[in-house]
Amino acid sequence: MGSNMAENHPVGFRWPMKAKERGATLIHVDPRFSRTSAVADLYVPIRSGSDIAFLGGLINYVLTHDKWFKEYVLAYTNASTLVGEDYVDAEDNGGIFSGYDAKSSTYDNASWAYAGRERDETLQHPRSVFQVLKRHYARYTPEMVERVCGTPASLFLQVAEVLTRNSGRERTSAICYAVGWTQQSFGAQIIRAAGILQLLLGNIGRPGGGIMALRGHASIQGSTDVPTLFDLLPGYLPHPAAFKGDDTLELYMRESAVRGGYWSNLPKFMVSLLKAWYGDAATKANEYGYQWIPKLTGDHSHVSTSAAMADGKVKGFVVFGQNPANGSPHSGLQRKALTQLDWMVAIDLYETETAAFWYAAPEGWKPADIKTEVFLLPTAGPPEKDGTFTNTQRLLQFHDKAVDPPGDARSDLWFLYHLGRRLKDLYRGSTNPRDQGLLNLTWDYLPEHADPEWRVKDEPSDEKVLMEINGYSVADRKQLPDFEHLKADGSTACGVWIYSGVFPGPKKNMARRRSRTPDNYVDPEWGFAWPGNRRILYTRASADPAGQPWSERKKYVWWDAAAGKWTGKDVPDFPLKKGPDTLAKEQGIGIDLHSGSDPFTLKADGRGWLFAPSGVRDGPLPTHYEPLESPVSNALYQRQDSPVAKRFPRKDNVLSPPGDPRYPYLVTTYRVTEQYTSGAMSRWNSWLSELMPEMFAEISPELAAELGIANLDWIIVSTPRNQIECKALVTRRMRPFRHNGKLIHEIGLPYHWGYMGLVKGAMANDLVALSEEPNVYIQEDKALTCNVRKGRLR
Repeated sequence: MGSNMAENHPVGFRWPMKAKERGATLIHVDPRFSRTSAVADLYVPIRSGSDIAFLGGLINYVLTHDKWFKEYVLAYTNASTLVGEDYVDAEDNGGIFSGYDAKSSTYDNASWAYAGRERDETLQHPRSVFQVLKRHYARYTPEMVERVCGTPASLFLQVAEVLTRNSGRERTSAICYAVGWTQQSFGAQIIRAAGILQLLLGNIGRPGGGIMALRGHASIQGSTDVPTLFDLLPGYLPHPAAFKGDDTLELYMRESAVRGGYWSNLPKFMVSLLKAWYGDAATKANEYGYQWIPKLTGDHSHVSTSAAMADGKVKGFVVFGQNPANGSPHSGLQRKALTQLDWMVAIDLYETETAAFWYAAPEGWKPADIKTEVFLLPTAGPPEKDGTFTNTQRLLQFHDKAVDPPGDARSDLWFLYHLGRRLKDLYRGSTNPRDQGLLNLTWDYLPEHADPEWRVKDEPSDEKVLMEINGYSVADRKQLPDFEHLKADGSTACGVWIYSGVFPGPKKNMARRRSRTPDNYVDPEWGFAWPGNRRILYTRASADPAGQPWSERKKYVWWDAAAGKWTGKDVPDFPLKKGPDTLAKEQGIGIDLHSGSDPFTLKADGRGWLFAPSGVRDGPLPTHYEPLESPVSNALYQRQDSPVAKRFPRKDNVLSPPGDPRYPYLVTTYRVTEQYTSGAMSRWNSWLSELMPEMFAEISPELAAELGIANLDWIIVSTPRNQIECKALVTRRMRPFRHNGKLIHEIGLPYHWGYMGLVKGAMANDLVALSEEPNVYIQEDKALTCNVRKGRLR
């Protein structure tokens, strides 16, 4: 659901197909009938933007039909915890939770807090999480799902019955999603809804269960781990922020650390990170260099930065493997923004739309009038450099360079290393306090001896970088075996705490491992899965409260009483010698605050959260809202759309109101197997371009008949932001939906074409608005409104 896995993740899709061969039931819930749908046992159509209504219906079905895994839910979730008396649910308040401030469009989550440590193990207390959950989802009936999602109630019930039948002690079910879920104004809450469902069914921490985020690129997982996200430091540490009062390291740690759970170790992770970055210059006296880290002053996401750039507030822009002139929301505004820079550096394999943004200039836009100075630097492709990929499974795999990059092309690591080296040389001798972070950066990544086999002699060593990421003891520079050895006293250094253990000793690069053990399907000798080479997270939940497997068929990690430790088919994601009968220490800190049967070690209370008292900005329970642009009104609540999603009200970023007759159709974007993301790589490949040569819009026969459009006719698709022309692909893969009895047409747009490459075409992202989901700042391009007419733009 939220994924076309067969076409967009074909390598990973071999595993669902293998499972199907062995009797598993494959369900696909999606607005389009795709190649994934074609091989599924059950295809279930759903209107784009209504995912929470569908998942909420499943949650309601599980609760009302008594299908929840009682022993698991009672022992391992916060179902019995009581919510404070000040909490008001969206169910009782028109779709808005308590704590909402309409002026700032934000929530204060203080009223969502627990009522101390109170619990009701009978689950009958009206303020127990279980009862709050039941009331919240009571209106999400099969009939409501049909009215809102356009999914026939009979199909919905088939999904509910198959899913509940394949969950419990003896069986588990998995949910796989991708950007079909994330690229929505409530994407994080869709994923939370799936988490609630899987907790109720006992499918978290167990083999064959869980929720898989299908990552699109070779190392998207790695780029979020290390990370390329503005609001995080490596290993998902929160980035210090001026607006949170993180003025000192002590205040930052007080603000960010929690008393219970493994995140209580944040001081160890943070100090070790600072020691890795600043080496001997990081001392206790100077807060380990904490003041050298720039502090956030607000929203510095890509979307917000693009808006600021369009207003002339950004001077320079370095673009790595990104193509915002085509691949980002509201591409026309992105291209306008690029004209307002003093300079831009584009580092890529080809001259992308971004590197040549003026080629798409509207009438009257002259390159000579654009002040932006553009530098295009040729980079190396994956086979032309060493490095690691981190995949969907959190698995690091090292790959070796096969050939030198051509001509002057260099790897991204080469560019960053030598840029840093030159900048350090330029600033050497500066006494300005703001320059000290740069000058004190540890920056020794060249190999001891250049490999005579390669032409590029000054290529930094990827393994040296990985060794710093792994971590070492400061006194003797010995590699650390794992993150359990990190200290908060400055005696250890570690670049990414979750990756610690990937390089525990000289010439011990665990990401290189390729040993196969035929009888061990977990295969711990293949690559390295963070954290600590655990292949499944929260595996304490794979055993019952007494530490024994829920069933022999599903045994995975269990308590060995004779040996006094946890054992099994994986590295236990739990303190190794903490027995199941260990009591929580009332005055304890961190893991000591958890009992031996609290499996969710990263949560403050050790429980899986059916109700989120903190950590999300748009509500403690997933709630159905319509997308920011929708042809219909919210049939579940008075509130139409997410009250806290960011809309960017600008003259050049107009949103259509609900039910706008000028834009009566739904549109969703997607990708095809033969092209890749914005097409910056694939459209230069003659074979791929021949297979998928031009842009098209997928429309249903019903809509085609209504508009007098034949297959392969030219059509114009328009939104309040822009309009594009493309060919019509009339196909039964797109189907009309009914919402409260009203017929809703939906069209599909691939987003791979642009004005560079061997094949060219209109850009779907020209139609998408600037917007941000409140938790992760992603745009909404999986559900918006449009109009369609026959013809061409000129």
